[in-house]
Parts: sequence; C-alpha cells; structure tokens
Amino acid sequence: MSANALYTDLSDYYDLMCADIDYQAQSHGIHRLQQIFGNNGNMHLDLACGTGPHVRHFINFGYQSGGLDINQPMLDRAGIRCPEAQFSLQNMSDFIVTEPLDLITCFLYSIHYCDGINKLKECIVSVHNALKVGGVFCFNVVDKNHIDNASFVEHSAVSEDSVFTFRSGWNYSGTGEKQSLKLSIEKASADETLIWHDEHPMVAFNFTQLKKALQPYFEIYVFEHDYETITPWAEKSGNAIFTCVKI
Repeated sequence: MSANALYTDLSDYYDLMCADIDYQAQSHGIHRLQQIFGNNGNMHLDLACGTGPHVRHFINFGYQSGGLDINQPMLDRAGIRCPEAQFSLQNMSDFIVTEPLDLITCFLYSIHYCDGINKLKECIVSVHNALKVGGVFCFNVVDKNHIDNASFVEHSAVSEDSVFTFRSGWNYSGTGEKQSLKLSIEKASADETLIWHDEHPMVAFNFTQLKKALQPYFEIYVFEHDYETITPWAEKSGNAIFTCVKI
C-alpha cells in the first residue's frame, strides 16, 4: 500500500495515532517564540495541518488561524474541529495566500515531506513570499547525520473495542537527500488482528544545508527541541526548532 493510500485510509485514526502528542505545549511554545521574535501580528497559517489540532490552539490564543494540507479527508476533519478557520488543499512547496501572514508553522517534522532539496527550497520561498516583513516561520527538523535507524517510538490506544499500537522511526541510508519515516500500525480486536506497514519518503538534510537554504530570506534562530523552554541549540542534538524571521 502506498504512503498516500495509507494516510487516506487511516485518516479516521490519525488523531488516535497522535494521541500522545502534547499539541497545546507545542502550540504555546511557538506562540512564545512569536511574541519574542515576531511582529505582534496574529495572522497564522499551519503547513501540513492534518486534522487541525495546532490550529485549534492558535485560535484559542487569539490568532486568525488556518491551515493547508495535501489530504482532503484530513482537511474535512480540520474543518469540523475549527469551523471558524480557513483550510486549503495545497502543497507546502508551492502555495499561495490571499493576504500576508505574521506566523507560519510546520509541526511534527512535516517540512521533511518536501520531495527533495529543491522542493524544500521552493517551500522556503513560498513561506517568505507569504509572510509580512518581520513575520516568523517556525518548524522542527531532524539532522540526517544524527538519525539512528534502530530507534523507534511506540504507543498504544484503545478505540471502538480495539487496541491500536503505533510504531514509527526514521531511516536514513547514510548518503543522499532521501530519508524515510517507517510506520507500523496494529489493530487488535477480539476476533482479528490487522497490521499495516508503510514507509513515507522524506527529504534528508543536515542543519548546515538547511541554514544555507534559509539565509537569503531569514534571520535564523535555532533552539533545542523542547517546546516548554526556550533554550538555544547546543549543536549536539539532531533535533531542533528553527525560528526564522523574514528579512
């Protein structure tokens, strides 16, 4: 089964798959960064917004918030969660907005869904074009040189008399600009157990490459991957939050 088919077929279970994510802490962390580095505006767009949990929190913070995604079933659910928001079916590598924005976010490492370095650069240009001067672009990333192919995260949740077990981990061959997110989902009920395996292709880069792509357009600030503190990146970990101010 292809990555897109799995993503669509399991859209009903997407929120269950992400049940262990603290969306409020993530959203509040970026809101604080916007208060420090931003232009005091409240126009917000979330790239790869999925079912809209981050958008919901930004609306609650007082933003005029919306999102885009390439998956319509996800956007349908986002519209139910956030009826006051505007959502659009667009690719983050090539999107347009109707009015300039103050804050653009991309959570859950989703910027890696850009199809190669060139598409990543196109995404950066699209973001730059969509932001007001002094607007902020915040996203989290993983450095390809720090990926441990043997490391996985796993959690379980109960829904509709079934136990779901979700397992995911990065995989990088060691060369090139392609990495993948390996995903397995097990649904165990009283009479059967169903298992899905999939591999999502993603762009691979190191932080030096990323900074080089961002520098013509943004002032760049890099922080440790901790949404509850604002701690400058110590240049040791392979995960970080990038905060980029449009110049």
